[in-house]
Amino acid sequence: MATLNEKKTCSERMADFRRFVWNPETKLFMGRSLINWVWISLYYLAFYVVMSGLFALSIYCLMRTINPYEPDYQDQLKSPGVTLRPDVYGDRGLRIYYNVSDNKTWEGLVTTLHTFLTAYTPAAQHLNINCTNNTYFIQDTFDGPNNTKLSCKFTSDMLQNCSGITDPTFGYPEGKPCFIIKMNRIIKFYPGNGTAPRVNCTYVGEEESRPLDADYYPGNGTFSLHYFPYYGKKAQPSYSNPLVAVKFLNITRNVEFKIVCKVIGAGITFNVHDPYEGKVEFKLKIED
Repeated sequence: MATLNEKKTCSERMADFRRFVWNPETKLFMGRSLINWVWISLYYLAFYVVMSGLFALSIYCLMRTINPYEPDYQDQLKSPGVTLRPDVYGDRGLRIYYNVSDNKTWEGLVTTLHTFLTAYTPAAQHLNINCTNNTYFIQDTFDGPNNTKLSCKFTSDMLQNCSGITDPTFGYPEGKPCFIIKMNRIIKFYPGNGTAPRVNCTYVGEEESRPLDADYYPGNGTFSLHYFPYYGKKAQPSYSNPLVAVKFLNITRNVEFKIVCKVIGAGITFNVHDPYEGKVEFKLKIED
């Protein structure tokens, strides 16, 4: 009984551990013979080879079912979202306030527009082609470079007085600011049902009955049909969203207005609970 309760010294414990690692009497390494270790190693090698093969096979089968150009499951939105530039977000959505007499209040807005339009310079659009037909640009084959589909050019000069070329300040110092409307992309979306969708901006709220005097670029504020459908980033890597610019002409100074710009066309719906589905709402106040 005394032997069982006897405590071993540290050197004795180390000696027992060394004997467990390698026992010179029984020729066992960590309690197993050499042949046992060989069989165990071969078993785990075969096990992990099989498991890796099954994993690789499952990934291969999955990838064979995926369309590289179009996702199997897309966004639940039936209508594209609409965005605005310049985009200045406040606590309650888009709010664009500036003072025509203080260039510090609008220089950032102008810079935002110039930065945004750098993707629409002729140099940036050199891979795209000129399109003139106002019909859907349906492509059943990959005729573009590197087995891609072709994309139509959209250059900033198409925005005319809101291009930033003839007027680098986009009309902000004169109180006639330009805003750029863009529809988000939806793969194989055919807006308008054969008629080009257009942008229409109106006042919201108490000023709703008041006409909003504005110029639209390109003409009539339309998104030409030849920019649709969109086939996805892999199929159309150089695709650029078409734009519509709105230049407001008669905004009363020192009064906050709520404005909504809607994209009008078949297949484009509006959700009263979503300020960006098929439209974009924002507040504008121009001070002097």
